[in-house]
Amino acid sequence: MSENTLRRPRIVAAALSGFFNSPIAGGIILIVASIAAIIVANSPLSEGYELLLKYRAGGLSVEHWVNDGLMAIFFLLVGLEIKRELVIGELATWSQRALPGFAALGGMAVPALIYVGFNIGNSETIAGWAIPAATDIAFALGVLALIGSRVPASLKIFLSALAILDDMGAVIIIALFYTSSISITMLMAAAAVVVLLFIMNRAGVTRLLPYLIAGVVLWFCMLQSGVHATIAGIVLAFFIPLRVKTDDEEAPLYKLEHVLGSWVTFLVLPLFGFVNAGVALSGMTLGDLTSPVPVGVALGLFLGKQVGIFSLSLLAIKFGLARRPYNSSWLQLYGVSVLCGIGFTMSLFIGNLAFSQTPLLVDEVKVGVLAGSIIAALAGVLILRFASPPRRAV
Repeated sequence: MSENTLRRPRIVAAALSGFFNSPIAGGIILIVASIAAIIVANSPLSEGYELLLKYRAGGLSVEHWVNDGLMAIFFLLVGLEIKRELVIGELATWSQRALPGFAALGGMAVPALIYVGFNIGNSETIAGWAIPAATDIAFALGVLALIGSRVPASLKIFLSALAILDDMGAVIIIALFYTSSISITMLMAAAAVVVLLFIMNRAGVTRLLPYLIAGVVLWFCMLQSGVHATIAGIVLAFFIPLRVKTDDEEAPLYKLEHVLGSWVTFLVLPLFGFVNAGVALSGMTLGDLTSPVPVGVALGLFLGKQVGIFSLSLLAIKFGLARRPYNSSWLQLYGVSVLCGIGFTMSLFIGNLAFSQTPLLVDEVKVGVLAGSIIAALAGVLILRFASPPRRAV
């Protein structure tokens, strides 16, 4: 057997390892899963695809298991990232929170206003006002990684902090505005679990298993209470200990974040994309594609995000409330603002909550999210690709 033949499997293995360890891997796999869903939904397999999503096991359909069950794991990971950044990371002090905080506020308010402008007066579609308000952190950071060293590290930190605050806002919106009828009994049971989590945290319990068992019970109580079950993931995350007594011991939060990272990136989100991105275009008319919902979502993501984020960042910096990210130009900051219009995962998730009883509107949301996210990604890459760094004094 030749040396080249022996070397080939090692080269392939190294290439695969390099790909799965790269920051763009998760985004690429999510894109592939979403494209596969669109292809299947518009092929002779579409009927089987719909039957699969509606297949029930354990009292829930496959679609609900993914959106209410697996996505709780995604929200748990998001919660762990939020806690870490707020306690010891890029959002640990008020000065660090200032610029991404103002940017996140603008980046949620303006897209929502644009959507409302297109749908005002329609009591059914106005419920989707929050759909274009969230940035997909995995996609946005993955696209930013493609540009490489042309983008200073300070802008990558800014985007991460902004997206995390954005996610916090989205979670609050889901809890307050996309909650069905409330079961007081199950809500009280969920509160009792939260008290138990608090006691474990204050007592210095550092084993993960008790927290995870309590988290499963909390998820079930939330599912039955009417509050969206995924909120249980965020709540649980804030009680996972970040600090430990000895330097030799790894913090439970880091352990769980490390374990969940790959599962969420390579299983949970691709499954979510495959289950939720499938839109049957053949069943939609030109009027459906250009109706207020997809247009409001697409323009909210593409125009609303960049206008809201950049304008409030500009005002905060000009009034001395925050500082521009180190070694970045105004055009680069604007390019990142455009890139924040990628709203795939969270936007689809909120769309499903807003129009759960109207499949046509859910499909229109998918069209708007895909259009707005693709245009924002392409425009953001072009701007950042050709943006020059700030001039330095000689």
